[in-house]
Amino acid sequence: MRAAVVRTFGGPEAVEVVEAELPEPAARQVRIKVAAAALNPVDAGVRSGVFGGAGKEIGLGWDVAGTVDATGVATAWNVGDEVVALDYGMVKPLGTHAEYVVVDTDAVAEAPASVDAVAAATLPLNALTAVQALDLLELTPGQTLLVTGAAGAVGGFAVQLAAHRGIAVTGLAREADEQLVRSLGAAGFTATGEGSYDAVLDAAVLGEAALARVRDGGAYAGVIPQAQPASVRGVRTTAVEVSADGARLAELVRLVDEGVLTLRVAETFALDDAAKAHARLAEGGVRGRLVLVP
Repeated sequence: MRAAVVRTFGGPEAVEVVEAELPEPAARQVRIKVAAAALNPVDAGVRSGVFGGAGKEIGLGWDVAGTVDATGVATAWNVGDEVVALDYGMVKPLGTHAEYVVVDTDAVAEAPASVDAVAAATLPLNALTAVQALDLLELTPGQTLLVTGAAGAVGGFAVQLAAHRGIAVTGLAREADEQLVRSLGAAGFTATGEGSYDAVLDAAVLGEAALARVRDGGAYAGVIPQAQPASVRGVRTTAVEVSADGARLAELVRLVDEGVLTLRVAETFALDDAAKAHARLAEGGVRGRLVLVP
């Protein structure tokens, strides 16, 4: 099969599409024939060496939508099932940017019925990050939340999920994105970050500048593991480390099919054009996800 990998760290040109061995599922694993796989900023980080692994051939890609085509023992999935999954891992021999990928059975959920595979591939990593970060804040209906980077993938999901829970959400984004952010369910909008809130979900990684917007005794959740700012004024600070969770992913799929969550595809690329997709991501200004289609 073909797979996108990096052998040396660098810019988009470091991404290669190579021939790789077809992976075989072990017990409690399934193999998915990839229909679509989103490209995320974490992939650019892996490509540039942020997470280490020098001297190794490293696979790329965390999100997958496709069809189960082989199973190990002790799995509830069947060949032919249409699924989505999160393939967690920074430095791994193969990722989802490939024609096939093997994942643990408990990382898998039935694919949304209301969208195609390209759209479905934008769900797992970003929506799981958003919902798990929101869980860390422990907000109740009526409390106030500022979401930074509210027009981005994680931020957009966070706005929709929080609004669905009855939380009063304000989105922080560029002025040009106000209509988009409000359409996602934000009750308020700011381009400058003023105001005081019960909590901040810092999808834009503003750090202390976002922490300053939390009221005394409130809560802050970041999206880079162990990189949250130190606590001040009694504010509880934490950061999400996303985990593969098929049951939780199934809940998010249900919210897609109910129209609560919006899936945004910016552009699609052939797997062979993975380096071009990385170059487009590096240009910035992408609204929605770039998706690779083998």
